[in-house]
Amino acid sequence: MLTNLDCKNASYNPAGNNKLADGGGLYLHVMPSNAKIWRQKYRFNGKENTLTHGPYPLIPLAEAREKRDAAKKMLISGIDPAALREEAKEAKAKIVATTFELVAREWHELHKDRWTSGHAQDILHRLEMDIFTEIGQLPISEIKPMQVLAALRLIEQRGAFEMARRSMQYCGQIFRYGVITERCDRDVTVELRGALKPFKKGHYAALDPDDLPEFLKDIERNNARLYPQTRNAIQLLMLTFVRTSELIEATWDEFNIDRAEWIIPAERMKMRRPHKRSANKLPFT
Repeated sequence: MLTNLDCKNASYNPAGNNKLADGGGLYLHVMPSNAKIWRQKYRFNGKENTLTHGPYPLIPLAEAREKRDAAKKMLISGIDPAALREEAKEAKAKIVATTFELVAREWHELHKDRWTSGHAQDILHRLEMDIFTEIGQLPISEIKPMQVLAALRLIEQRGAFEMARRSMQYCGQIFRYGVITERCDRDVTVELRGALKPFKKGHYAALDPDDLPEFLKDIERNNARLYPQTRNAIQLLMLTFVRTSELIEATWDEFNIDRAEWIIPAERMKMRRPHKRSANKLPFT
């Protein structure tokens, strides 16, 4: 039988035996890299097999013996320990393959060609930020309505009531896709109808001038969790006072970076006249 000192001092010997036996089929296999692995030889139904118990010293001698004895008890009961371990791995892989996030990404990949690239990116971004962090790693078949509602409540707490409603719609489509692909039995969002705060769409909110300094700080801190492009666009809008559509539809050929100029062509302006903005004529300079 081996001792702790034997295990500690063992090193690879090119000309010698590098399988140090401990008894009961257990041995410490010393690799050419001097890594040491616990293995166990056994026979099941007349066939020889090998079981790996892990690396030494992460698995110390005493623990390796416990693993050996547990495997021997399985053999006495007519169970192949290697086959049992493989079944456990397959079961774990099956659970991973049916998590909400995996099914959601599969659903998104299937449908993204129906959307504009920006809309497809926005849907995935919202799922990643608000939904996957809460229920993404759960098996989709085990998710309860209250777990989805808890994720949606966090969105509502930010005051994003319309986003909460849309997120529930996305979740519903994902669950229904899970039903079709036999990963879950039902769309649990059906039971959440009427659970979200009602939201009536109206005019866009206006900022009081006194609120501008804190608003600018919030944008810089990215409290709203915006894309960098969105944050830059908001800041540019506040500097130039152009219409949102004029900024969104801008192309690079309208900008002269060297002269710090932006000329919006007449066909994109409401008054059908070219509009020029330059760094030395910005509202806040």
